[in-house]
Amino acid sequence: MKLIATMSSGFESITKKELQDLGYDVTTENGKVYFEGDYEDIAKTNLWLRSADRIKVVIATFEARSFEELFDKVNDIDWDYWLPLNAAFPIKARTVKSQLHSERDIQAITKKAIVNKMSDVYKRRGRLPESGATFQIETRIHKDIVEVTLDTTGDSLYKRGYRIEHGAAPMKENFAAALIMLTNWHADMPFVDPTTGSGTIAIEAALLAKNIAPGMLRHFSFENFDWFDPKILEKEKEAAKELQVAPELNIFASDIDGSMIDVAKLNAHGAGVLHDINFKQIAVKDLKIEGEDGVIISNPPYGQRMSDMESVRVLYKQMGDVFEAAGPSWSKYIVTSDLEFEQYYGKKATKKRKLYNGSIRTDYYQYWATER
Repeated sequence: MKLIATMSSGFESITKKELQDLGYDVTTENGKVYFEGDYEDIAKTNLWLRSADRIKVVIATFEARSFEELFDKVNDIDWDYWLPLNAAFPIKARTVKSQLHSERDIQAITKKAIVNKMSDVYKRRGRLPESGATFQIETRIHKDIVEVTLDTTGDSLYKRGYRIEHGAAPMKENFAAALIMLTNWHADMPFVDPTTGSGTIAIEAALLAKNIAPGMLRHFSFENFDWFDPKILEKEKEAAKELQVAPELNIFASDIDGSMIDVAKLNAHGAGVLHDINFKQIAVKDLKIEGEDGVIISNPPYGQRMSDMESVRVLYKQMGDVFEAAGPSWSKYIVTSDLEFEQYYGKKATKKRKLYNGSIRTDYYQYWATER
């Protein structure tokens, strides 16, 4: 099967590398990476990808410039191969730079064509029951090329299953994992998360260091597909457990808010890494970073999370003072939507990378170590 891993814009290279490390040949486009695989690969990639949002099967690709053409070509698909009679199959639609520009009509035509084909195959009249498992279908059209896909994931892959509590503006788990994988950090290096909030960055660092598959605690849509053997996922999970390691970790996570430290500890416990992270309530300005050759990743308040920009920028100055005092062997990474961050931090970044934290455009300010 032709498969797609989707991800937030800016993380394509990270997901590409993850798939290549798993042994796949890939092709990258904006927001998605294509690869080929079978049922085992659907399970494996859903289980292992840290930076992706979801895994989809490409059911068909074709050109369509009219709704009649769209109907006929969707109707030509062997839907009974993918969908049982009682399948619930909601339709999503997306169109860009195409003759067919009404997403609502694209949804309706796709639905009508599938119902027509299923009714013919199963000798039914009227509406289909749609009382069974959900098979999320998407019809995406770009420059008149239609791509019909089936989502195998369900809830986005950022929902790892360990987050019990969160703060007012929690960072998605796959976003946090991708931030870490954009650094030079390895498990034998010190790691500091000085604005930890609900603990997501530190927890993802521990999961990465221990080689714990991020999907171990959750369920996926494909588990409910009648054509998917549940033993496949069981086998992949058992294989994943065998690959876990137990290194000595030096991960420190802190926050000025003691209640958030309690939340972070609950989440770390849920992820099974509570004893791998040293949590502490402390303000950034009072932090003393010890050791050498470490990595700092910070997700300070920004955007809608704190309307008082003056206090935010005071924090940025404190971060500059404290982080730079750690010495030239430390690499520092800060994600924020404030375009004037460098001015208040007190130093130009080695490199900036544009990312999207949900709908918020951010920059990832990278200060690379100058000594090792």
